[in-house]
Amino acid sequence: MSSDLRQYPLLPGATLGVLGGGQLGRMFAHAATQMGYRVVVLDPAEQGPASEVATAHLKYAYDDPAGLAELAARCDAVTTEFENVPADSLRYLQRSIPVSPGPAAVEIAQNRLREKTFFQTHNLPTNAFAGVTQAEQIAAAFAQMSGKAVIKTTQLGYDGKGQSVCSSAADAVAAFERFGSVECIVEDFVPFEKEVSVVLARDIFGRVETFPLIENKHHNGILDTCVVPARVDGATAKQALQLATSLADALEYVGVLAVEMFVCGDALLINEIAPRPHNSGHFTLDATSHSQFDQQVRTLCGLPAARVDLQCSAVMLNVLGDMVLAEGFTWQQLCESSDSHLHVYGKSEARAGRKMAHVNFLGNDADELLARVAALNTRR
Repeated sequence: MSSDLRQYPLLPGATLGVLGGGQLGRMFAHAATQMGYRVVVLDPAEQGPASEVATAHLKYAYDDPAGLAELAARCDAVTTEFENVPADSLRYLQRSIPVSPGPAAVEIAQNRLREKTFFQTHNLPTNAFAGVTQAEQIAAAFAQMSGKAVIKTTQLGYDGKGQSVCSSAADAVAAFERFGSVECIVEDFVPFEKEVSVVLARDIFGRVETFPLIENKHHNGILDTCVVPARVDGATAKQALQLATSLADALEYVGVLAVEMFVCGDALLINEIAPRPHNSGHFTLDATSHSQFDQQVRTLCGLPAARVDLQCSAVMLNVLGDMVLAEGFTWQQLCESSDSHLHVYGKSEARAGRKMAHVNFLGNDADELLARVAALNTRR
């Protein structure tokens, strides 16, 4: 962060800006206003989850000079709730106020090829990969893999979009053309045992606080449930936290960072990063001493990252539009238990695959909590 650190710390009463109006911005605004800050959301949508609870809403495109100028004039610091905000917009804001995370880290996370290359350059373990911009390059790229590969668009893919598992170079070529022949990355397919993620906060002093390791389960390419603590051995959990910390240090990161990894026996491979709070970290709203959004506020304001304590086991269930639209669905089934915590995002319309809410189930036994989640069969 290049802004003058003499502006720090920003104390309650300051105004914080957030680029993006979705549920992550909403939860950031909740945390910030609870701590005594004002929040201004810049989002091109007429209304949304974040603007509904913020102090003010600036309705501008993320690259609109007038909107960025107004945001900079009204705020003491700015963060982002998603990684596809133009890096140049962050650079513009950074000339006058602190921005966290910084544009360099966001720019790396916006492109899968830049991301994987960064891991490789800093000797962080990841799977084999090759970038392709033309169909003619795919056969050579596929030959570098172990026999099965995943081709992904380098930009804008999420929740399983913009990617395809391929068993041959011909399959990869077909997928490349289906994606519109845009720049792609071919990655070696990883037959992993578990996917885990680390959510951490790194402050302006370079100190890192990690949340407990999270075990992730997906359904149709979208995160379905998270189990905390992850059901892995202690050595694997320690290694994962160390790798994520090394990555944050290499990025000279300030803010909340999520690092997704594959568990492959005794080895860990870093898959991707998210320069923001993460869906897998939503359990922190109820199960830890400080949430990932508390940490986002603190690190943005130049305050030390808080020490994190896990207070109980947790299972987080994503509530998608599919569940909400299912016959017989009622919100009651998700909030009638005294040890479940429902967080609804305030989206105007439920659609298949759209994240509408999440529920944190708390207790002493993760397997018992998972059984309770499995009993909610209407979510399919």
